[in-house]
Amino acid sequence: MASVHTTAEKRPSSGMPLRTLPAWFASPWVWFLTRKLGTLLLSFVFLVIVTFSIVLLIPGDAARAAAGPDASLEVVEATRQTLGLNDPVWSRFLTYVGDIFSGTLGTSFRVGTVSEQIAVRAPYTLVVAGSAIAITLVLAFVLGVGVTALTRDGRRAWLAQTFSWVTAVVDAIPVYVRGTLLIILFALTLGVLPAGGAQQPSSFILPIIALAIGPVCSLSRIVRREAESALQANYIRTTEGWRLRGRIVYLKYLLPNVITAALTLSGLMLSGMIGGALVMEQVFSWPGLGTSVVNAILTRDYPVIQGTILVLGMVAVVINILIDVALAFVDPRHLHTRSDA
Repeated sequence: MASVHTTAEKRPSSGMPLRTLPAWFASPWVWFLTRKLGTLLLSFVFLVIVTFSIVLLIPGDAARAAAGPDASLEVVEATRQTLGLNDPVWSRFLTYVGDIFSGTLGTSFRVGTVSEQIAVRAPYTLVVAGSAIAITLVLAFVLGVGVTALTRDGRRAWLAQTFSWVTAVVDAIPVYVRGTLLIILFALTLGVLPAGGAQQPSSFILPIIALAIGPVCSLSRIVRREAESALQANYIRTTEGWRLRGRIVYLKYLLPNVITAALTLSGLMLSGMIGGALVMEQVFSWPGLGTSVVNAILTRDYPVIQGTILVLGMVAVVINILIDVALAFVDPRHLHTRSDA
């Protein structure tokens, strides 16, 4: 019996001891970023399938649009063959995926590759949308927390009512209406800013304002509501008992908790600003991706439609992932959530 026990004790363990794993492997950041990478890859696959499928539902003949309205049937048929429109759906899908991984995103029916067109137009859209997003995040927190501090404990009731009414009304106005009103006021009436185009730096001002003002109003109301709730919490009342300055209470104790709650709700809002940017571009004749998509739909330039929507969709996904990463930095408890699973 002693020999049996000795043999069992010498038998090697079948599993790897936990202590032999690298220290970084157990870090919650590793698993958090792994989940986010998985979300990014799944979103990419989904967008590839959707962008390919949605083009199949667009009515009309792309070959006729590419060949011209006066082209003969022979020319139209030759164009259809050249563009691969007669190929089976699975073959066209494989070609589409190959174009994505080659970096061209396909070839436009009219001018060059899709990636070249996006490279020319994307900076205009990204500058306006990125600036509007940055302005939204800064102004929304400043306005929301500022109004909360000024109206705390029932003070300045007129300010609270005016803030709620004005932000609700402005937020309800569609982006294209806001853009039109801004053009009428600053371009046609006052003549201080250009009405459209991107020929000069001042041309960026009105599109950015038109895109940001609605989300600023919406997010600032969320920030104010969260700030008012946080002010009722026990930890805030405790800091007040310590006779800390109001600025320290708001910046050190209140703002981090408000940021956590507000950023959670702002992800979809900021992604929606990408779609708003496309609408805004039509109002201001902006040479961005929105104008490119509209022109491609009118001319049935399928590769441009597919490539542009794919890029914009991935931009929206990346924005949401960055919001989640920011939340994890502010509040480490988000490292262990599985909302993206």
